[in-house]
Amino acid sequence: MGQIGLIALSTGSLYTYGLSRIFALAAETGFDGIEVMVEAPQDTRDAAYLRRTATEHGLPIVALHSPFIFEVPGWPADQMNRLERTIALAQALEVRVVVTHLPYRVYALLCQWHSAHPRRAFIPVFWPRREPYYQLLRSAERLAEMEAATGVVIAVENMPVRRFLGLPISMYWLNRLDELARFPHLTLDTTHIGTWQLSPLDVWRVLGRRVAHVHLSNYDGREHRLPPDGDLPLGEFLQRLDQDGYAGVVSVECGPEPFEAEDPAACRANLERTLSFCRTHYRAGGGAQARR
Repeated sequence: MGQIGLIALSTGSLYTYGLSRIFALAAETGFDGIEVMVEAPQDTRDAAYLRRTATEHGLPIVALHSPFIFEVPGWPADQMNRLERTIALAQALEVRVVVTHLPYRVYALLCQWHSAHPRRAFIPVFWPRREPYYQLLRSAERLAEMEAATGVVIAVENMPVRRFLGLPISMYWLNRLDELARFPHLTLDTTHIGTWQLSPLDVWRVLGRRVAHVHLSNYDGREHRLPPDGDLPLGEFLQRLDQDGYAGVVSVECGPEPFEAEDPAACRANLERTLSFCRTHYRAGGGAQARR
């Protein structure tokens, strides 16, 4: 697939920075590629700008993440149409993988209208199970057909759970191991697995053959910690990916706070430390260092 051993940086890790600055930092610190989180800023949705920025910094875009915030100017509010728009963007950029979230349990077509009219009554008018997006994800055959028609892998991401009286509660439909096993392709998010009180190694043993993309970050009771910092055995997990011949991209997806984005020197040091940790444990294909 041409992407074995690549370690990418998700733009969501530094979303308080401009896109060009994120590309520059990722290139300077040695990452192999970029995963672009499609968000409200136009730069994240402009194919010409994204192509030019990737070329200028010599850093390929290896995945796009379909938007999960409610308001993206000019884009529809429902997840199905957003996925389709993201796939079209991926086709324009020749990006192979699109990451998409599971459907929310509580959702309505009026969410965007309500955000513009916060003082008016808001009553959900349908249940998520009637959404075209929910119906798409319920059918492995329809997902496979959509992938075949577009040439883009739709990698559905496992999501976190919250605890109420000690019991796990998910805000998302289809967020159990047996349900995730129905999807043709998955994005395995390690910090979300931490909220399940499971090890990524255990989940990999069950779902590994379906994993097309990895979101790497640690968990210590807080989500999206830097990979070296937390309770999950991410070093051992990366070694297992290597040993099993994982053929996708490992994308570091943390956040501005753990990277100390407000301190540019500290942020650069944390990027370098994170990449060093990944390269120490994950060497399949050699990454960029072996090709230079």
